[in-house]
Amino acid sequence: MARMHSGGKGKSGSVKPNVSAAPEWSETDKATVEELILKLSGEGHSTAMIGSILRDQHAVPDVRLVTGERITQTLARNEIGGKFPEDMMNLMRQALRMMDHLGSNRKDLHNARQLELTEARIRRLAHYYQSEGRLDSEWAYKRDQLRLMVE
Repeated sequence: MARMHSGGKGKSGSVKPNVSAAPEWSETDKATVEELILKLSGEGHSTAMIGSILRDQHAVPDVRLVTGERITQTLARNEIGGKFPEDMMNLMRQALRMMDHLGSNRKDLHNARQLELTEARIRRLAHYYQSEGRLDSEWAYKRDQLRLMVE
C-alpha cells in the first residue's frame, strides 16, 4: 500500500452524481463553452480554475457533459498547455518553495521531510505519466534542475 502523507485514515467525502446529460438550466452550447475555455486559458487560468469559473459565472456545472471531453483535452486539441501535466507542475512549484525555505532555514527538519515526501510524489507521478505516454520516457526529476523546469 502506498504511503499516505497525511494524518487521515482514508478517502472520504461527497461523490459527484452519476448523470449522462447536462441539466436543462445550464449552458449547453458546445462552441460557446469551448470559446470560454480558450479565452480563460489565454488569461492564464489553470484548468481547475477554468472549471470553477465556468461553474460559478457561466452556469456550466460539468464541461465534460457539454463538450464530451475534459478541459485538458480541449486545450490539448487546440495545442495550448504546458510541457508538464498541471498536477505535476504544482508539485514541482511546491518543492521549489520548500527548497527556498530550506535555504534560509537549514534546521527546519519538518520541512526537509516534507520536501522528501513531495519529491517522492513527483517521481511516482512521473512514472505514471511516462507509462501513459504524456511524459518523455527519459525524463527524470533532478533537484538541481528544478528551477529551470518550473515555468
